[in-house]
Amino acid sequence: MAAEPMVLPTLALWPDQSDTTSAPRLTPYLPGGATPAGAVVVCPGGGYARHAPHEAEPVARWLTGLGLAAFVLEYRVAPHRHPLPLRDAQRAIRLVRRRAAEWRVRPDRVAILGFSAGGHVAATAGTHFDAGDAQAADPIERENARPDALILCYPVITFGEQRHQGSLDNLLGQDAPAALREQLSLERQVTPQTPPAFLWHTADDASVPVENSLLFASALGRCGVPFALHVFPHGQHGLGLATDDPQVGAWTALCARWLAALNFGVRLGERSSVATGA
Repeated sequence: MAAEPMVLPTLALWPDQSDTTSAPRLTPYLPGGATPAGAVVVCPGGGYARHAPHEAEPVARWLTGLGLAAFVLEYRVAPHRHPLPLRDAQRAIRLVRRRAAEWRVRPDRVAILGFSAGGHVAATAGTHFDAGDAQAADPIERENARPDALILCYPVITFGEQRHQGSLDNLLGQDAPAALREQLSLERQVTPQTPPAFLWHTADDASVPVENSLLFASALGRCGVPFALHVFPHGQHGLGLATDDPQVGAWTALCARWLAALNFGVRLGERSSVATGA
């Protein structure tokens, strides 16, 4: 069995933050070992109003059990609005790459994972990114913000007909202009440069309709971007690791194998499908 992860002190994302007890912040969970590991930035859900605890530390511990480094991101939520959550996600990816040698992670294998509204954060990072500013005074801002893979768990994707109204209102406001809703309807922002993606949803999700994942997967297919899509027949919204649901809980093993195929250095085995230590 893998050793317990090394949980490092929570970090302020931005240099002008005077107090790490306030969001946005990043908590590293490192698997140990001398071999550099793939990394995953974890974005809990919560409708852009809060961060769901069961989609944070337990997920990080599952990932470290696979031999991956995990970084739980507490991005800004309401009353903060777009583009601040996206900037926090980009900053987290850049920070992981900048400190890759110190944290023993592979800068060319940095994924981002999100649940529900956190899935919208992750998918936004995968469709709105830049290569960094080589002239920036802050060395972190020189790093590439494009994730190498997306893991989207019952994600909010669209702000069209199948939208999650609460996420839309909290991120953009109740009177958001049509052009901004279009920009953040991520099925419309996919390009051939979008990273490969793993998506899962339940068909009867009553909060975020499964069409969100279907729309994004269809857009990936049209652009020739590799993806895996798993739709389980039943399951309420917000299941997280779904350890109490034998059918839906299979998503973690499926995701572990998918990451292994992308050369993230996953250790497949008994901890590929369950979370421990949480």
